[in-house]
Amino acid sequence: MNIRPAQPGDAASIEGLYRLLVPGDPNVRVDPEHLAALELDPTNHLLVADGAGELSGTAFLTICRDPMYGSQPYGVLENLIVLPAARGQGGGTALLSALEQLARAARCTKLMLLSSRARTDAHQFFVRRGFDGERKRGFVKYLNRSR
Repeated sequence: MNIRPAQPGDAASIEGLYRLLVPGDPNVRVDPEHLAALELDPTNHLLVADGAGELSGTAFLTICRDPMYGSQPYGVLENLIVLPAARGQGGGTALLSALEQLARAARCTKLMLLSSRARTDAHQFFVRRGFDGERKRGFVKYLNRSR
């Protein structure tokens, strides 16, 4: 399995993965043009797990400026999803490891992520990868969406 940056030609596959992540959400849309712009943005990293030309997973990292620790930023992980049939084969671990390496290289002080309450298997996966789900609580307010 190859972990690589997403490319515009991956848009349909990534959109399919996102539809698994948030079933029934009519707002999900992945534009090839937006993926091309992300490729050029040094603060955003959209990676895919590619096995023999078929995408089995994806994850997104944004490096955020933080005034609290001098010039050190923090990272926000989003939209981590691996196809159900590919889970347990190392794709999720490889995606997280690659994004953590990028965050460390950017000198991030921490990585944060949100996960749906119902994704308890994912929560266990995150804990096994060193994330602490007990010390802080996440909140979401959706904006500019149809629902």
